[in-house]
Amino acid sequence: MARHPAYRRYTRRMAGLGAAYVAAILVAATFIPDGSPPTPAAIALALVPGIAVLGVIWTMGRLLLELDDEYLRLLEVRKFIVATGLLLAFASLWGLLELFTAVPRVPVFYAFPVWCLGLGAGALYNRLTMGEDGSCP
Repeated sequence: MARHPAYRRYTRRMAGLGAAYVAAILVAATFIPDGSPPTPAAIALALVPGIAVLGVIWTMGRLLLELDDEYLRLLEVRKFIVATGLLLAFASLWGLLELFTAVPRVPVFYAFPVWCLGLGAGALYNRLTMGEDGSCP
């Protein structure tokens, strides 16, 4: 899989966007004090990491378009479905706990990182159900 040109482009794009995301978070955390009022400058700076997130989502969609192998595309879509299902389950269950009990609130910011962790669970699911090389275990 890693030798496929679409995966090489995907990896380059993700590396750049990941670095941009981390840098933007660090800059925003440095220059926007906790509890800062929502001034136009603070809002703009706080949304810059979101541009990187949008780039990551675009990159994932682009990978699906660039993959000419239907089986590889299937594996990626399965990862996305597992990640989405896990995030929806977590958000729904935790939301109910927040609604009815005194558990700590989880900021919505964590939705995308949790979804990305779900991609790892999706990759594990693919490996367990489809085998490393795509042959059934």
